[in-house]
Amino acid sequence: MDWIRGKVALVTGASRGIGEATARALAEEGAAVVLAARSSGRIGEIAESIRNDGGKALAATCDVADYASVESAVAQAVDAFGGLDILVNNAGVIEPVATMAQSDPVAWAQAFNINATGTFNGIRAALPVLPEGGVIVNISSGAAVNALEGWSHYCASKAAAKMLTACVDKEEGRRIRCVGLSPGTVATQMQREIKASGVNPVSQLDWSDHIPPEWPAQAILWLCGPEGAVFAGTDVSLRDEDIRRRVGLIE
Repeated sequence: MDWIRGKVALVTGASRGIGEATARALAEEGAAVVLAARSSGRIGEIAESIRNDGGKALAATCDVADYASVESAVAQAVDAFGGLDILVNNAGVIEPVATMAQSDPVAWAQAFNINATGTFNGIRAALPVLPEGGVIVNISSGAAVNALEGWSHYCASKAAAKMLTACVDKEEGRRIRCVGLSPGTVATQMQREIKASGVNPVSQLDWSDHIPPEWPAQAILWLCGPEGAVFAGTDVSLRDEDIRRRVGLIE
């Protein structure tokens, strides 16, 4: 992937799962990566590991629900590496899983702020510095278009993030690319939390039903490249076998 060498990428929620896998994949292809997450210790370890492997990486403590915090992470990317070419809005939470009648309004709002407002904050902070041809990838979900019991906060926030992708394309599509990725169920800590809840059919899936986080990481790289241009403004589902084949995940 020669096109990615020398690019600068910011990945939110980079302390584990899809975020960590994406940061490592970007670095392996020659991009300088800023890993953003609330847990500074873990992203520091990952950034050091990337640097030890010859890559360029910086850890930036960041709460995506706080705009000033996201703006600071973007500024750190610009200061450290001279700019920002790719933003991956990956940070998200599934807890607390609860029916609306039993949900805690404060916790519900906090989850929505991370998943939806956090996506907007990343977009808003990145737009002034992204060059022509820059890319934003928003991590979406099948929950954006399918209601699930106990997931009102998650479904509503992912539906909002999906619409933000379309809005960015409408406003900025001639200059930059914004695309959503719906990865399906991925073998991450989030799936352990879902399993523990015992709520709705997703919690009944076996661990073997989930794809590894490296799959969506590779799909994100592919969406950032030339072949991803046709999907601007839309959500791409990694459940689609044709997409998996085009990414190179299956034959």
